[in-house]
Amino acid sequence: MIKAINAKKFLSFLKSLALTLAVGGLSAILTRGENSFYETLILPPLAPPPIVFPIVWTILYVLMGISLYLAKPLTKDAKLSFALLLLCLFLWPIIFFVFKSLSFSFLWIVLTLIVCFITVIKFYRQNKTAGLLLVPLLIWILFATYLNGAIFFLN
Repeated sequence: MIKAINAKKFLSFLKSLALTLAVGGLSAILTRGENSFYETLILPPLAPPPIVFPIVWTILYVLMGISLYLAKPLTKDAKLSFALLLLCLFLWPIIFFVFKSLSFSFLWIVLTLIVCFITVIKFYRQNKTAGLLLVPLLIWILFATYLNGAIFFLN
């Protein structure tokens, strides 16, 4: 009986991880080949080299998957907030890299920052560790907001 429960929990963990990594991976696939656009831009101070982004995003999507697993069962509000966060994260690179819309991507990243903040709060209320695991994402999105805003104004 205990092994069955552990297997169910492990499967739930894998599903949570797979969901977040699939969203990030699909977004990366859809923007592959468009990343050279970043290298043509006037970049602000603190702009990292392009190789940093896939490393950081992979770590953040793994943390999101763990957080999602720990926060279960999710309230309806938390589910909606997390789904909206995934949608925002999925669409931002498409808006920035494919459509090359610096102004709209800046507005979108601000929206993403707000949704992330709300999601951190909702997850923290359900499970403190789950909420804290989303804080690095919140910090990274805040940094991405700085980058996107500065790129918009410099270009």
